[in-house]
Amino acid sequence: MTRYTGPKNRIARKYGANIFGRLRNPLLHKPNPPGMHGGKRKKKSDYGIQLDEKQKLRAIYGMLTQKQMLQAYKHALKMEGTASHNLLIILESRLDNIVYRLRFAPTIFAAAQLVSHGHILVNGKRVDIRSFRVKPGMIVSIAPGIQKNKLVEASLANIARELPSYLWLAEDKYSGKLENLPLPEQIPLPILINVPFICEYLSRYL
Repeated sequence: MTRYTGPKNRIARKYGANIFGRLRNPLLHKPNPPGMHGGKRKKKSDYGIQLDEKQKLRAIYGMLTQKQMLQAYKHALKMEGTASHNLLIILESRLDNIVYRLRFAPTIFAAAQLVSHGHILVNGKRVDIRSFRVKPGMIVSIAPGIQKNKLVEASLANIARELPSYLWLAEDKYSGKLENLPLPEQIPLPILINVPFICEYLSRYL
């Protein structure tokens, strides 16, 4: 599994939002973008804007690689409907993201770690592939041995993070499911993203 170990706070400051959902907001003490001149930026070309939008989206879903983004886009093109909507659906239904949205983990990176360490079950079976695509009706749960973990309990207790309408969380809070595929406006992205621009960017590499 490709794991991002770079500066997360710097990326959050670059886009002016706590995109990784960290408890300690990286913008609290340093609200300006990183760099010597802070918010001063030159006007970008269309390509630069498309690249920037792609970087935002890959960051939100756990710093995905270019290869992972391209694979998701290729799948999106094969589905019915618009490629931009399909791309969001594919990324949103990744197992690591569902684990994060269900509040089993405090950040997308912690969610990816739970999955890769074999602590997540899908329909009762361990799945350690973070890109595994969860389909509507599948039950995603925390393995019994990790349910009382302090990090998991603290994350589940954080009710400030609302559960998206397309997800269901059991009363015991250790299992949930994707009830239906989300509409674009239902997906709680922390920043505005022009997904069609991203599709235009990715189409260059097919």
